[in-house]
Amino acid sequence: MDKKKVAVPLVCHGHSRPVVDLFYSPVTPDGFFLISASKGMDSTPMLRNGETGDWIGTFEGHKGAVWSCSLDTNALRAASGSADFTAKLWDALTGDELHSFEHKHIVRACAFSEDTHFLLTGGVEKVLRIFDLNRPDAPPREVENSPGSIRTVAWLHSDQTILSSCTDNGGVRLWDVRTGKIVQTLETKLPVTSAEVSQDGRYITTADGTTVKFWDANHYGLVKSYNMPCNMESASLEPKFGNKFIAGGEDMWIHVFDFNTGEEIGCNKGHHGPVHCVRFSPGGESYASGSEDGTIRIWQTGPQNHEETDSFVSGKVKVAVDEVARKVEGFHIGKEGKTANKEKATDG
Repeated sequence: MDKKKVAVPLVCHGHSRPVVDLFYSPVTPDGFFLISASKGMDSTPMLRNGETGDWIGTFEGHKGAVWSCSLDTNALRAASGSADFTAKLWDALTGDELHSFEHKHIVRACAFSEDTHFLLTGGVEKVLRIFDLNRPDAPPREVENSPGSIRTVAWLHSDQTILSSCTDNGGVRLWDVRTGKIVQTLETKLPVTSAEVSQDGRYITTADGTTVKFWDANHYGLVKSYNMPCNMESASLEPKFGNKFIAGGEDMWIHVFDFNTGEEIGCNKGHHGPVHCVRFSPGGESYASGSEDGTIRIWQTGPQNHEETDSFVSGKVKVAVDEVARKVEGFHIGKEGKTANKEKATDG
């Protein structure tokens, strides 16, 4: 490969175990942010500046693997779902735990409603729970009849609908929040390991085995289905133009595809273990990947050579210092802080 076209990612260290979930906040007045979750004995979600990868803080309080993480629309609160049978609500400015929601088994997925008033959770119990964050001590609303252990959850249609997929069953189920009933099932052959609602609300992107599919989020029809070169655990659609998507999985690479044709138009190498999660930043200028190797890598969307990437990184870091100053000032620095800094990678 021509060296000038080798992508050089920002490599974010800090997690001691595999990174299994990533979530970008929307753009806020303070910039945008990236939260990450890690399984194993690393029970601390981490918050970073989404643009530079700079570590901001660590959320400490879980006693087991963290499988899922999310930020609310304003990036003021974070949520996480854990193997310690809890979902926790955090203050994203200070790192303080605001509430712990008890479950009867492992929590695999969590998501804030768009209006930020509710937290949706799912896990091994096969029950979807909706917690009212204005009344955190009140019992949650429970939506039962999931056919299996819940792997992913998301909100859509201005919080009128929720979706879920299962660990051992194919398909994505769409639930009417008002009635608690399944209104549609998006059929897949294999369990859906990743389900993302596009930023404009038009598409649902799913990954199941060696297939990435795009569904009409309003009429639920299958729009496109592409076969992948290997098992892909995660996929994400570029949010600004919708003209490309990324996928990552067992071959350790981040593949970039043309949305309209399915043709592979890029491939980024650098991880040293399978890729568990990929997500585009809210403006589409970069995307992040989390891997079994314990690192997060942030890749620029445009093709750049090494010189361009290095100058880009140093310039952005300078600008970002003021942007996140308020968040950093108030955040309780966790014990992983000193090792969780961004570095420029040279192993792209």
